[in-house]
Amino acid sequence: MNTNYQKARYLASAPNVRNAPQDVGFEVAFAGRSNAGKSSAINAITQQKSLARVSKTPGRTRMLNFFRLDDQRRLVDLPGYGYAEVPEAIQKNWREALERYFSERRSLRGVFLVMDIRHPLTSFDRLMIEWCRHWDLPLHIALTKADKLGRSAALQALRTVEAELKTIEGLEISLQIFSALKRVGLEEAWAVLDRWLGLPGASGPE
Repeated sequence: MNTNYQKARYLASAPNVRNAPQDVGFEVAFAGRSNAGKSSAINAITQQKSLARVSKTPGRTRMLNFFRLDDQRRLVDLPGYGYAEVPEAIQKNWREALERYFSERRSLRGVFLVMDIRHPLTSFDRLMIEWCRHWDLPLHIALTKADKLGRSAALQALRTVEAELKTIEGLEISLQIFSALKRVGLEEAWAVLDRWLGLPGASGPE
């Protein structure tokens, strides 16, 4: 078990980067299309039940939500995007807020992008990939909800996404299978976050 993330606590919510906490230290942003399992992934990684709110109505995360690990390190839950029932005007505001966050936030060290393993590489996912490439941000992709597929189907999905990602140049990118429900992929996710945030891997009893 990695104990670095159990200390995560809610810090602040901001409608845009101008109202965000002070831009110092290290920050990792969690992004994902609505209903891809982003909140569940954050809760699994931090070993908490409700740090990030899990809603049965996709698209409820409408602000930049900041979680403090220590004085210099934060996790950020970005607004979910792309759910059809969210009004177009709100989706436009989300997109503008995300783009400004990516372009202006100096403490941002990497983007942790969650994709539903059954529906990967949506238009939103491709937008996030392009933004990371454009602003030279390391990207880690977690194919979530892997428990919804059998092992062979999950591995095939992983290989399919991996093959497409290999065609993208100029981007530091890594990929994994993840299941918040079954706790699959936690060690790999922690290792990526530790590296980006400059944290030593902290191990303890399960």
